[in-house]
Formats: sequence, structure tokens, C-alpha cells
Amino acid sequence: MTATEPVASDAMAPAATSPQPAPGTAPPRTPLIARAAAELGGTAALVAIVVGSGVQATKLTDDVALQLLANSTATVFGLGVLIALLGPVSGAHFNPAGTLAEWWTARRSGAGVTGRELAVYVPSQIAGAITGAILADAMFGEPLVKWSTHVRSAGNLLLGEVVATAGLILPVFGLARTDRLRFAPVAVASYIGAAYWFTSSTSFANPAVTIGRAFTDTFAGIAPASVPAVVGVQLVGTVVGLALVAVIFMRDKPSA
Repeated sequence: MTATEPVASDAMAPAATSPQPAPGTAPPRTPLIARAAAELGGTAALVAIVVGSGVQATKLTDDVALQLLANSTATVFGLGVLIALLGPVSGAHFNPAGTLAEWWTARRSGAGVTGRELAVYVPSQIAGAITGAILADAMFGEPLVKWSTHVRSAGNLLLGEVVATAGLILPVFGLARTDRLRFAPVAVASYIGAAYWFTSSTSFANPAVTIGRAFTDTFAGIAPASVPAVVGVQLVGTVVGLALVAVIFMRDKPSA
């Protein structure tokens, strides 16, 4: 996932004596270590929200529909806050699929994560996801690491992951193409909330989160044996999403 660059208001503007970027240029980049910390911490918080709300829901009700409603609602609000908070620091990807997609598009446009940043972001996201799952288990008195037994490898579920991931890539990069990334916190969180319900897989749509959720045998878990196939189709969904962005948001070539 990718969020908007910071928009400075009068109240937040730096003092007049501070050096300012030239009009039309990008603001100074945050140090890479800070961006890595934001990706690790943000992904950990996201997985803790997903797993923790799932555990809480199963403790409060036996109705599976209510459990999913509670889980998806917590995820929507939590994800929106995380994107709004950490977007100005790292872009709030929290997702190797989004980071890979941005790196791929940056190879031609020059705007986006570099290969070096990709090599830092993805391990940070995976480490954060595992940390978040363990943290959620600790908060609810579950075993800190217990491999999930929830098998999620049926063909219809894998198709659901292709749709979920392609659908996630589309609004993120579509908003970027139309210079409306300021809407990313609402748009991305809203899409994920909807995809919980309209996809058969309940929308993992994130390789790091998928890996992290293998470490918890709770409502939101996924069996380790299911992880490779799910991650594979998420990458397929990433390609499909980028193709849709290229077609739908195609730009006319400037006339001579």
C-alpha cells in the first residue's frame, strides 16, 4: 500500500528560515532507517490489529458472520489510521506486493522506491508481520508461536486472492496516476474492508501479512503449507492490477 506525500498547512509549515525545496520538486526524503522502521512498525501494527481483533471476536461470539464483521471493521479503521500516520514517512506500503509494483513502475518513470529501498522495505515488512502476529498472541494469552492449521489453498480461494490483490493495486496506483493520493487512507482501507466480504479468501492481498498470519493458530491464521500458493497468486494479482492501471489510466502521447 502506498499513501500520499505530506501536505503542509499554514499551521504545519516550517519557519521561513528553514531551507525549502524548489517549487515543483519533491520534498526531502526521510532517512532510510526511519522509513524501514515505519514499514516494520506499521506492518506489525496492521497484523496485530487483524489477528487481535479476530481473537477478540471469537471470544465474544460464536456467530462467524459477526466475527468477520468485527475483524473487518477493526482492520478498516486501523489501516486508515496507519496509512494517514506513516504515509508521509515511508509511503505506508506495509505490503511487498505494493512495494514491488512501485519499484517496477519506477524503473520507467523514475518516481518510486529504488532497488536498494526495495531490499530494505520487504524484509522489514515481513519481520513486522511476524512480530505483529506474536504480539497479538501475547496480548490474548495464546501460544506466542503456534503454526496455523487453517488450510486456505482451494482453487476458489486462490482466485479470490488474485482478485483481492489486483483490486488493491488498482486504487493505489490509479490515485497516483490522477494525483489524488491524498485519498489513499480512506480508499485503501475502504477497499480492504469491502474485500473481506466480497472475496472468497477474505482478502489477504499481502505477502508479508500472509507469512505473519501463519504464525498464529487463531481466527485469522493460515496454514504454512498454504502460504506459498497464496503468495504466488498475490504476485499474479499484482501484475493483473498493474495491467489494469496501465489500460484504464492510459495517457495520450503528446502531439508533435
